[in-house]
Amino acid sequence: LLNINVGGKSFQIACKVLAQYPITRLGKLALYTDPVKKLQLCDDYLVQKNEYFFDRDPSVFHYIFHFYRSGVLWVMDEMCPSNFVEEIEYWGIHLKYSQRCCRILFEEKQDELNEYLKIEKELEAELEPLDSGEQFDGKFLGGFRKTIWNLIENPYSSVPAKIIAVMSSFFVLISIVGMTLSTVEEMKNKTGKMWMEQMEMICAIFFTSEYLMRLISSSSFKNFLRAAFNAIDLVAILPFYIQLLFENLDEADTLYHEELHKVENVSKLGKVLKLIKLMRIFRILKLARHSTGLRAFSFTMRQCYQQVCCLLLFIAMGVFTFSALIHSVEHDVPGTDFTSIPCAWWWAAVSLSTVGYGDTVPDTMLGRMVAFLCISFGIILNGMPISILYNKFSDYYAKLKAHELSQ
Repeated sequence: LLNINVGGKSFQIACKVLAQYPITRLGKLALYTDPVKKLQLCDDYLVQKNEYFFDRDPSVFHYIFHFYRSGVLWVMDEMCPSNFVEEIEYWGIHLKYSQRCCRILFEEKQDELNEYLKIEKELEAELEPLDSGEQFDGKFLGGFRKTIWNLIENPYSSVPAKIIAVMSSFFVLISIVGMTLSTVEEMKNKTGKMWMEQMEMICAIFFTSEYLMRLISSSSFKNFLRAAFNAIDLVAILPFYIQLLFENLDEADTLYHEELHKVENVSKLGKVLKLIKLMRIFRILKLARHSTGLRAFSFTMRQCYQQVCCLLLFIAMGVFTFSALIHSVEHDVPGTDFTSIPCAWWWAAVSLSTVGYGDTVPDTMLGRMVAFLCISFGIILNGMPISILYNKFSDYYAKLKAHELSQ
């Protein structure tokens, strides 16, 4: 018999049984005759008791001990997968010796744990800033840049930092409100335009100052340009300066070109300016920097992209299927709107989404039956991923909030 002490608990196993598994640690211990090699396999050796000591988990070794006696490795649900894998790797036992049912359940649990740890790591990275206060030590104007970094990137560091964070969100909302009001007919007069331009200029000055402060307080210019939030900040201020540039070009063209060419040029510049002004809508994405809910929503979409893509695939299949069916039963009806399958795509899309505008409807009984099937399929299809997305969103939101409070 081989006397073994694992974490303070003694076991006795026949050397003949251990020799059946020569590649395992205890199998080698039973087969080796050189005392030096035996001592390399264990943590200590008690001469009085002729006992080999292993500083390992005795609760897991019970399953190892049972494996040598029965030839089957049992896996219990209450055990930590990472700890169990580490222990059996130490003893040199492969998971293939376990029963197939136990192995499948264990591998599923292991995958769930790995996915959980991966998500936890990504959640921490979501809240972790690009730089830290310690990175400015020993650098040029390190103390000054660290102060600016705390003001801009760490709202919980001081009262002025909280005020700047609130002001950033306030100016974003003011900018969006100003862009919205500029499209109202009553605000298109001279006074309204002047107020809108002044409001846009003030917002642009604030956003530019904020961007320059982030740039100054960044420890790595390359990482600063790669950051998604900094790209959003740049998109928020570029339309204002591009608009000023085009307006100056427009004034210069009016001085040197003939009337016909000037009108064509103004028309082209007007279309470009409309597109540039529309880019200001992306300023609302700046709210995600200080909004846990928006971050949780973005993180949920990134984690559930496979389910979302699968949902879009099912919607596309439904649109093509039901548009073909409705066209086949309605195309002979006089005055029908289902003149072709592409013309029926809109009807199938709004029916699958259960919106149902009613602008295009089937006239025949068979067509209404197809419409009923389309709507029923849409209800089932839309109901499938909602619970998954909502549960993950609420879970991620709670974890992000907990991480924020713990910082």
